Amino acid sequence: MEFFEVLRKRRSVRRFQDKPVPREIIEKLLEAAFLSPSSFNKRPWHFIVVDEEEKLLALSKAKLGAAGLATAPLAIVVTADGSRSDVWVEDASIAAEHIQLAALDLGLGAFWVQIRNRMHDESKSAEDYVRELLKIPENYRVLCIIGVGYPAEKKEPHGKEVFEWGKVSHNEFGAKFKR
Repeated sequence: MEFFEVLRKRRSVRRFQDKPVPREIIEKLLEAAFLSPSSFNKRPWHFIVVDEEEKLLALSKAKLGAAGLATAPLAIVVTADGSRSDVWVEDASIAAEHIQLAALDLGLGAFWVQIRNRMHDESKSAEDYVRELLKIPENYRVLCIIGVGYPAEKKEPHGKEVFEWGKVSHNEFGAKFKR
């Protein structure tokens, strides 16, 4: 698929077919993440591939908005060693987006579940919930979970309605960008 076609067609998919993602495709998704840039090439990320049904169901309860993970045959939990890089959030975010774009290119659907700075319930953060469930060490921060699978829903590509030219300035904030 051509790059801009991937960008236009990338939509969050939260309902999936009951069909496993083959190992070779999982490896391609991880390859896409490994190819992402990171500050000073520190590559602080660590990815946890989850395909056990009971763990996917538990992850779907990490926070409000994670329910789609219950139907996903695969989740990739994106973590990073916060002690290795002060910009781990940015580095891990780029890797997570690479996974989402690669998923579409490989015929899959995907969606991002924000974990960092979200709550599981009134007393526990979503990050602590996921950390305990997957036995993640304390120095690793949990950014997000990418739910992945074969879509059970069809969404139209983005059109020109997403082009917000009024949010673009030229040379200084507020100076109109002329098209």
